[in-house]
Amino acid sequence: MDRPIKEPSDPVRSLLRLINARPSPSLGFLPVVVANLPPKNPRAIMVKGRQGERVRLYVRGTILGYKRSKSNQYENTSLIQIEGLNTKEEVAWYCGKRMAYIYKAKTKADGTRYRCIWGKVTRPHGNSGVVRAQFKSNLPPKSMGGKVRVFMYPSNI
Repeated sequence: MDRPIKEPSDPVRSLLRLINARPSPSLGFLPVVVANLPPKNPRAIMVKGRQGERVRLYVRGTILGYKRSKSNQYENTSLIQIEGLNTKEEVAWYCGKRMAYIYKAKTKADGTRYRCIWGKVTRPHGNSGVVRAQFKSNLPPKSMGGKVRVFMYPSNI
């Protein structure tokens, strides 16, 4: 009379992780049977024993373009709008902070298709919260309008 138990679908799998594999009357026997299934993606394993939501340890920024004048552009300096910054004074805290432009390449290198160009905030640009940043290698034109991650280090507190 016992029916074979099927592999749970993704919604059931995520529901089980949410309730932390505690049996409940509403879900019947499923949590007991399926709780210890490995995740489909081995890289998806988070820090062991961590509870709660993911925490973002960076501030998002948008690449506006290169520093330029009327007829010249300077590709070695990029202009970045950091989320939540509206004045020159607010930018002061971000000076010297590291940032990363992460992009997806066509071929794998070191086992991953994602690549990163590191840079740092050098100074404010104007009065509206835009910053100038220099990257290890100049950002490609394709990156304009793309996102960067502005990290909270190195700290000067």
